[in-house]
Formats: sequence, structure tokens, C-alpha cells
Amino acid sequence: MENFTSSPQRNHSAGVWTDYSLQYKVTSSLLLLLICALGIVGNVMVILVVLTTKHMRTPTNCYLVSLAVADLMVLTAAGLPTITDSLFGSWVFGHYGCLCITYFQYLGINASSCSITAFTIERYIAICHPIKAQFLCTLSRAKKIIVFVWAFTCLYCVMWFYLSDIQELVYDNVTIITCGYRVPRKFYLPIYFFDFGAFFVLPLLLSAVLYGLIARILFLNPLPSDPKDKKKNGHGNHALSNSTSCKNSRHSSSTATSRRQVTKMLAVVVILFAALWMPYRTLVVVNSCLDRAYLDTWFLLFCRICIYLNSAINPVIYNAMSQKFRAAFRKICRCRAKGSDKPATYSVALTYSAVKDTSMVESTDHFTTELEELTVTDELLSNQKMMFPDACVYGKVNFSDA
Repeated sequence: MENFTSSPQRNHSAGVWTDYSLQYKVTSSLLLLLICALGIVGNVMVILVVLTTKHMRTPTNCYLVSLAVADLMVLTAAGLPTITDSLFGSWVFGHYGCLCITYFQYLGINASSCSITAFTIERYIAICHPIKAQFLCTLSRAKKIIVFVWAFTCLYCVMWFYLSDIQELVYDNVTIITCGYRVPRKFYLPIYFFDFGAFFVLPLLLSAVLYGLIARILFLNPLPSDPKDKKKNGHGNHALSNSTSCKNSRHSSSTATSRRQVTKMLAVVVILFAALWMPYRTLVVVNSCLDRAYLDTWFLLFCRICIYLNSAINPVIYNAMSQKFRAAFRKICRCRAKGSDKPATYSVALTYSAVKDTSMVESTDHFTTELEELTVTDELLSNQKMMFPDACVYGKVNFSDA
């Protein structure tokens, strides 16, 4: 990425080379190391959760795995080398390291953008066209789309093997090795503008439009309220009416909560994607119009932190917005921490939840809507079900904050 392997303040027409300050080295190294470490752990957990939990293998989660792999690539190929650049001020990975790391940087960035686009389209079809989604939003189709996304981005990014190379900058007091570009600036600037349009502007505009349509569906098509249900059920059998009203009340409450969670998650995805990528993308465009590029070290650090934070924060979003992911994360942590020493009641609850989830998701190729992704799950409520066997009593319990 442009400016991501830039060396400290230098006079390119010769002169004395000036290293980074100690304050910058300590601050940048600690922040980047913390973000990269947390991001790597979080994205690995996302991958493990989906691959090891049968009921989590849904079309939506397949796109999340693809996004997690892309984020891991960004954090390892761009974040970790940035730490060495901050400490040593020079490229230490050699010629082939420059080629491969530059390739994987752009591969992770572009695959991440394409995964978000695919996820956005899948969300739109699932919410706005639920009938078509039964045939379009399947697990097998999601896997084919992901394979196509990675094949396309792998081929597209091959050009960086021919555009990047190491350079030697000779100064009066030292010779610095950098990972730069072997072609003049006028040749690779069009590539940056194309990337800016194809992998940032278009996905952002598409996300804004589709999420707007999704929000319109969620807000303009509310679930039927209890008074209407009572009117509809008033002419039938009284006992049957009460039973139906109780079930509808529980379903309406959980679905309304799910729709609110979906709306929040969509807003967070759009805002974070736009806000965290905006500084770097804006810097590239501005520097393209300037005779002398703006390379303030602290602002470059800010741009880097925003990009790496975008790759590291996605697991936090899943944990905050999806109760199934939150339960699966806790399950993995408890399994690793306690091993086989689990309480008997916890084992019974997990067994009951596993049996129910297996019966509901017998075929992983079935269509799964975002409501199924975000509703209050049996895993979280198994203990409450055992305490309140009556469906009506159970339906009155408030789990909006679960």
C-alpha cells in the first residue's frame, strides 16, 4: 500500500537521514501490536466457530469466514511489517519479501471489500426477497461465490509482483532499503484510482443503497400488534385463540428484537467501513494531486491504525450484534478453559440445544435468514425453558438484553 512502507523523514536529494523519534517508535509499535494481536485472535475464533459448529455453517457465516480470512491477511501482511518499519526504519524482508507482502496486502484488502459486497447483496435478498432467497441464498451457492471472489482477486493482484520492488536510498550517513515501486508514479496512480473506485466507492454506494432498502422494509413492514391478533382470533375457539395469541406474542417479541438488531448491525457495518477506510483513501487521492506528497509520520500512523482496526473490529461486531456468535464464542472459551470439567446442568443444556439445533438445521444447504441468525437462541435460553415449561409463561420473560 502506498506510504505504508515509507521510511522516516528523509531528504531524497541526499543529505542526512533522520530516524523516527523514540516516542513514535514506542507508541506505534505498542498500538499496532495490540490491534494486530487482538484482530488475529478474534478472526481466528470466527473461523473456528463456523467450521467446528454445525448449526453455524450458514450462507451468511460463509461470507463472514471469507471476510475473516481477508482481515487476517491484512493484519499479518500489512500490520506486522509496519511494526518492523517503525522500529528499524528500513525494509528487512528482502526482495521476495517485498513482492509477496505487497501482493498479500492488496489481496486481503480487495478480498475483504468483495466479501463485504457479497455479504451485502445476500442480506438484501434475504430480507427484501425471502421467497427468492430460498433458491439463491444457499450454502453451496455461497461457497461458489466465495471461490469466485478469491480467484478473481488473486488474479487481479498478480500485477503487484511486477509493480513493486526494493529500492536503495543513499544518504550521507546511511543507506536505507525501502519496499517501493519499480515504475514511475504516473503509471501506478491510475491503478490506485481504479482501486479507489472499484473497491471502496462502489461497495460503499451499493451498501448505502441496499441497506437503505433493507431499513425501509424493516421499518415500513412492522409485525402485527397484539390488538390486531386479538381481533383476528376473537371469532374462533377461545382456548385455541389464547394459545395462538401466546405463540404470536412470543414470536412477535423475538422477531421485533431481531429486526432491531439487524438494523443496528447494518448501520455499524456501513459506518465503520466508510469511516475507517476514509483517511487512507483520501490521503491517496490528495497525494495524487500534489507535487510533493504529504507524508507526516503521525498522520500515516493514524491511517494505518484505522485500516488495521477495521480488520480487527469485525469479530467484536459479531459478538455484540449476534447472539448465536456470542454463545458460540463463549462455548469455545469454556471448552478450552474447562475441558471435560463442565457442570452437569451446563452439559444437559448444551445437549438439549444441540439436539434441537440439529433437528432444525438438518441440512446445512438450507436457506437461513438474518432473523434466524439474530433471534434469541435455544442455547441461551435452555435453562429458562427447563424452569418455565409453559410456553405462555416463557414467552412473557423479557430477553431483549440477552
